[in-house]
Amino acid sequence: MIALKKLQFFLCAGCLIITGCQNPAQSTGPFTGQAAEVAALISKQALIPPIQELSADRYEGRGTASAGGLLTRTYLTGQLQAMGYQPAAADGSWEQPFDVIGINAAVPERWSFIKGDRQLVLNRWDQFVVSSGVQQESARVTDAELVFAGYAIQAPEYDWDDFKSPDGEDNSLTGKVLLIVNNDPDWDPELFAGDTRLYYGRWDYKYASAARQGAAGAIIIHTAASAGYPWQVVQTGWTGVQFELPDEGEPRVQLTGWVTEDSARQLVEMSGLNLDELLAAAKQRDFRPVPLGITTSLVLENSMSQARTANVLGILEGSDPVLKDEVVIYTAHYDHLGIGEPDDTGDRIYNGARDNGVGVSQALAIASSFAALDERPRRSVMFLFVAAEEQGLLGSEYFAGHPTIEPGKIAANINFDSGNIWGETRDVTLIGMGKSSLDKVALAVTGHQGRVLKQDQFPHRGSFYRSDQFNLAKIGVPALYFKSGTDFVGRPEGWGREQIEIHEAVKYHQPSDELDDSWAFEGMVDDALLGFWAGWMIANADEMPVWNPGDEFEAARLRAIAEVSK
Repeated sequence: MIALKKLQFFLCAGCLIITGCQNPAQSTGPFTGQAAEVAALISKQALIPPIQELSADRYEGRGTASAGGLLTRTYLTGQLQAMGYQPAAADGSWEQPFDVIGINAAVPERWSFIKGDRQLVLNRWDQFVVSSGVQQESARVTDAELVFAGYAIQAPEYDWDDFKSPDGEDNSLTGKVLLIVNNDPDWDPELFAGDTRLYYGRWDYKYASAARQGAAGAIIIHTAASAGYPWQVVQTGWTGVQFELPDEGEPRVQLTGWVTEDSARQLVEMSGLNLDELLAAAKQRDFRPVPLGITTSLVLENSMSQARTANVLGILEGSDPVLKDEVVIYTAHYDHLGIGEPDDTGDRIYNGARDNGVGVSQALAIASSFAALDERPRRSVMFLFVAAEEQGLLGSEYFAGHPTIEPGKIAANINFDSGNIWGETRDVTLIGMGKSSLDKVALAVTGHQGRVLKQDQFPHRGSFYRSDQFNLAKIGVPALYFKSGTDFVGRPEGWGREQIEIHEAVKYHQPSDELDDSWAFEGMVDDALLGFWAGWMIANADEMPVWNPGDEFEAARLRAIAEVSK
């Protein structure tokens, strides 16, 4: 935690200068002039209408490749056009279309596991959730052996390999079904960043890791602590139509699944082993996969479809004749879960007011402020509203693979996803703090606001790898991703964390994520202002941001810059 109430930051010839100051709000730095006037346009009154609009039932939860999604794109295009933005897709249009493959798997109600004359039957929904890992009319495993694979991680930089074989022995995992621990090793701050979840701890890494071993299936053991969300999120997120980008020949498992912790215990006990002992073994560098002597078969009949969705892009050209070719990109995903399983009230529309109506609204408010400037910032500013984030960051993945701006000319990404609906905070969270020179920008703006900048306050959730800035980071773009603080003005200690956790349990990815009278907008406004000022500073600085030396994305940045320098 870094407190900055006695520091003033301002730009001098495009560089950050730090001086002492008792009252940062009286700075003569970047937080004055017309920029301050247009920043004041970001208000509760500006934020509410887009949230009301996009979370209305007529948008049907903004599902991927749905009528509600098309309606959303039309709304966003109209908003950007009315502000004076220009279309920014490669063909000169407002939309960057791409294909998605929809897979609706007919999942049996029971899944049987056999060891000798014993059989354990798990129930769909309550005990397991499974999806097709392949884009085919059926996915199947037949008499496949279940193998406990620890964390299913191969990380040479940490001298860690969960798939090593005993010398001289064939321990092939081809055709096996792997039972996998969620998260990554988190008990040592020097190993896998301690309790900060890395990409190695994400479900998509684990499924891909199992596929690289030739496994037929991969089952992750769910706990709320290891996943960062309750079992309900698995139930709603991995059922119904699942969308993916078209298969490009990458390795795949036939089945991707989850089981509850109790179900995993029953499976391991049937093998004559103890889950706690296996978990303890998985925490050692010398761990090797453990065959459980259990076999299983399962067939999923898939209904396949191909649909088209699109990202929405608008750009405001910068004022500098040279730097205008470089771009600050704001992102917010506009999709949610559409129409799905009903809740206890019978509501089937997953309106997604906070996730991500709030993020879209914040981005639109920032876009409006930039458009109101008489003199544009030096660099161009793009607003990228991405599709299919809830399906696995597909829209940003497609953009990263087909960028409309060369990655070496993208100065930075500022991402908004699920903002603060509880009120004013004394702090704000920077997801990925410590990764790039953008920390200085974040410190400057929070210092101006009189707030405290904190590292990820829920590090076990792996939030940096769960939203759209991750895909831009993979092509080298430094990113700012702010999340709500937890120190709420006028509230007792611990209240903010409690509210966030309650929301996660009862509203996250549920039909109840709707705008209501309990929402407070002061913190949402502050965080949007934070995003505006950060982008303004980046767009006017002499140099583009860089990843810190040794960061996992530094090499991609250097390659991208070298490419545009040729």
